[in-house]
Amino acid sequence: MQNTFLPRSLALRMCLLSLCSLGSCALKSYSEYELFNGKNLDGWHTDVPTADGNPDIAPSFGVQDGVLMSYGSPNGHLITNAVFREYTLEVEYRWTEKPGNCGVLVHASTPRRLYDMFPASIEVQMHHGNAGDFWCIGEDIWVDNMVERRGKADNWGVDEGRARRIQNLTDDSENPPGEWNHMRIECSGDRIDVWVNGDLVNQGYTCTVSEGQIALQAEGAPCAFRRVHLTRYCD
Repeated sequence: MQNTFLPRSLALRMCLLSLCSLGSCALKSYSEYELFNGKNLDGWHTDVPTADGNPDIAPSFGVQDGVLMSYGSPNGHLITNAVFREYTLEVEYRWTEKPGNCGVLVHASTPRRLYDMFPASIEVQMHHGNAGDFWCIGEDIWVDNMVERRGKADNWGVDEGRARRIQNLTDDSENPPGEWNHMRIECSGDRIDVWVNGDLVNQGYTCTVSEGQIALQAEGAPCAFRRVHLTRYCD
């Protein structure tokens, strides 16, 4: 798949990753990109429903002092123009005021799929105290101990009123409010694995989607992103 996200001059590097197992080695190519260039929101677009027909509404996203800001409201999403598959996404974020709600959406597609707001996707939750939860938005994913972490199977679903939240494995991996956190999301085939500050906080598989756009939320609390880094693996 060709890279349509950034001009070639902004690709940081392309090299070969050696993967060795049981004495045999395979070569797999990869390329690395800073999805946020530290200056502006090139390569992204916004979807903020309340901005429809209201060009004077305050922005939900912007750049301040070299960091990408999600201002928290009006609610909406900042979405990559390009579609990605087989990648690792790393974000560094912190709450700039009272901690609250935000999230990273992977494999995003149909806009406003849920509540006329959220694109079809798997959300990796950043809500303070729950970082690493999965929320199913028109797409589904499985984890071990599904009943324990999602509730009764009869309630599972991906639409309004269904049990869409899958709790993470640990709620003590976040740094204190105001400090920077590091979230790593690996998307490989039908798997999504998530780390927060080095702790494995969720592992999902049999995901119903394996590619899509990447989105950041504005959902209530101001949040700063100083790095949005993607390593894309080639087939």
